[in-house]
Amino acid sequence: MKSLSIRRAHARRVVRELTKLYPDAHCALDYQNSLQLLIATILSAQCTDVRVNMVTPALFARYPDAAAFAQANQADLERMIQSTGFFRTKAKNIIACCKLIVEKHGGKVPATMEELNPLPGVGRKTANVILGNAFDVPGITVDTHVGRLSRRLGLTVEEDPAKVERDLMELIPRKEWTMFSHRMIFHGRQVCHARKSNCEHCTLIKICPCIGVEDAPARITRPKKVNAANKPETMFEE
Repeated sequence: MKSLSIRRAHARRVVRELTKLYPDAHCALDYQNSLQLLIATILSAQCTDVRVNMVTPALFARYPDAAAFAQANQADLERMIQSTGFFRTKAKNIIACCKLIVEKHGGKVPATMEELNPLPGVGRKTANVILGNAFDVPGITVDTHVGRLSRRLGLTVEEDPAKVERDLMELIPRKEWTMFSHRMIFHGRQVCHARKSNCEHCTLIKICPCIGVEDAPARITRPKKVNAANKPETMFEE
């Protein structure tokens, strides 16, 4: 296994390239406050952000705050969010989550991982979305795109999201965590797809080892540079 310093250097190169590619990356969910982002993120499970954004305007108009969601009739809420899938579980979690927010946090979405993580329908992934985008607290959101790309780029070998997050936190500078997540998600959606990675048109190919990619071009030639000490630099250069 490569040393931590080499892996961090590789991670910095990935961060730089992604920043060039997606300077304006952002959260694709529409929201105006932390509660709306929380609800939208819960709805986004197994659902596209586009679909969620179609549902939330009417939803937020009917339920303007945590107290309104806490008092919602579950059947009514289910009908409003049915098109997002798994609507019964989502409705149940949203009501339970907002009840706790009202009872324990005065109706305000808490701003720490320790307080967010135990809420119904909220795990580390959702909590990091809330922290990074609503409260400017850096967090790495490990969704399917971030996990897949992290393995292909050689940033982790883990499958479990919590372990992927741990590895990325060790490699990526803290100030980059939130934007790194957005940029990885953008790249996963636009280029590095799950079924077909599209390596031929990927600008990260010079630094990507394409781990686990069966349809990668037959071992792309990555010319080695020669540094001042006449030592070849690889994609994992220091």
